[in-house]
Amino acid sequence: MSEAAPNPAPAAPRPALLSFLGGVGTVTGSKFLIESDHARILVDCGLFQGFANLRRRNWERLARDAADIHAVVVTHAHLDHCGYLPRLVRHGFRGPILTSAHTARLAAIVLRDSAHLQMEAARHANDHGWSKHRPARPLYDDSDVEKTITFFDPVPLGTEVEIMAGTQLTLQHGGHILGSAWARLTLEDGHTWAASGDLGRPGHPLLLPPEPFSGADVLLMESTYGDRRHDQESARSEFSSVIARTLARGGIVVVPAFAIDRTEVVLHELTRLRDTGVLPRSVPVYVDSPMALAALDVYRSAVHERSPELRPEILSQGEAALSPEPFLAARTVQESIEINEAHGPAVIVSSAGMATGGRVLHHLHRLLPDPRNTVVIVGFAAAGTRARDLVDGARVLKMFGEYVPVRAEVADVPHFSAHADSDQILDWLRGAPPPHTTYLVHGEEEASAALRDRIDHELGWTAVVPRSGEAVLVR
Repeated sequence: MSEAAPNPAPAAPRPALLSFLGGVGTVTGSKFLIESDHARILVDCGLFQGFANLRRRNWERLARDAADIHAVVVTHAHLDHCGYLPRLVRHGFRGPILTSAHTARLAAIVLRDSAHLQMEAARHANDHGWSKHRPARPLYDDSDVEKTITFFDPVPLGTEVEIMAGTQLTLQHGGHILGSAWARLTLEDGHTWAASGDLGRPGHPLLLPPEPFSGADVLLMESTYGDRRHDQESARSEFSSVIARTLARGGIVVVPAFAIDRTEVVLHELTRLRDTGVLPRSVPVYVDSPMALAALDVYRSAVHERSPELRPEILSQGEAALSPEPFLAARTVQESIEINEAHGPAVIVSSAGMATGGRVLHHLHRLLPDPRNTVVIVGFAAAGTRARDLVDGARVLKMFGEYVPVRAEVADVPHFSAHADSDQILDWLRGAPPPHTTYLVHGEEEASAALRDRIDHELGWTAVVPRSGEAVLVR
């Protein structure tokens, strides 16, 4: 009797495939897809912003069928990391959206505002005929957002959770904005994969530094400030000087600020200037952004709940750390209109931070022609945005279908950014076991290349700047 043939050994799992679907060569549109034999996971799902050719990519279908994606991991609630989610859901995605509890709450605010702004812009374009599209339509609407929010699945920071059989996720405190995280995936073949998201800087005035990097086989590292260093003290000094000289000439300071975190940081700094007398109590501070005010409520809740993400000194100060009293909140359209009719001296904080849309455009439209006024850019301004045009010295700015002269002072104070600079990124990486490959993403080309060279020369790691749409094996 012949001996039975042995059962064949189970086939080894194939290497996972990593595809760069956004956030490469630009600081917007972050989307990174990891595909293994059993899982297809998208990490971040952001909108492209800036140049028209980038914004047009928001209308393109994802390179993979949305219905075939099993889960999405969102590192934080900024639009360039979560703003495409409703479009993904419109195209058929039905899996869990895994993120921290604070990010889930903030992202709901961001997405509702995004849909509202797009719907308003489409209506304005159709009423006034300034769009080449007939009719102009929003990328997504309120119903898409409400459906998206039902898929949010909050997970605790620092705890490993199973996404599906054999695939685990851990989110670690990222220190960029409230709820932000860097992500670590363990795949069914044992390989590990990490994405920094947007990494916070150790000197963030509200948040504790990011949890240290603990290693992975493959790392996606943001590179927004990969070619720059922050100087926090000079930034605070410059901000103070800008406020003082503008108020002295009877002008209005307008600060385009991201509604999530940047507004809170600016309010914290204005509180300090109130306390030191640079910002007199007779000068009103206006916060004109329903989204920023809703986000401020989330930050206040985090203070009351004594969130472990916040610095001890912020917890000890309580709400006063975020309240340069008196400040006036504009939640309604009528309240915004009243602010837009106010005269100086005054300070207006309004979104969007890169002046790509939102109520800040109405303030810029009114205030830019007057040399008594000042526009303060307090964070990163992506190429192709109005904020970047102002930083680069534009003498006119196009808004609402017409050109507006820029005669106001423009002050660039980028060191208020919540991103780690190149030194801080290197410090975050040092001490961790070297990944097989580190991919530099979420940065403009020069910044990514500069950080690649530093990681190569100073750490001896293999670092690569990928191409948009490229796919690589994870080994």
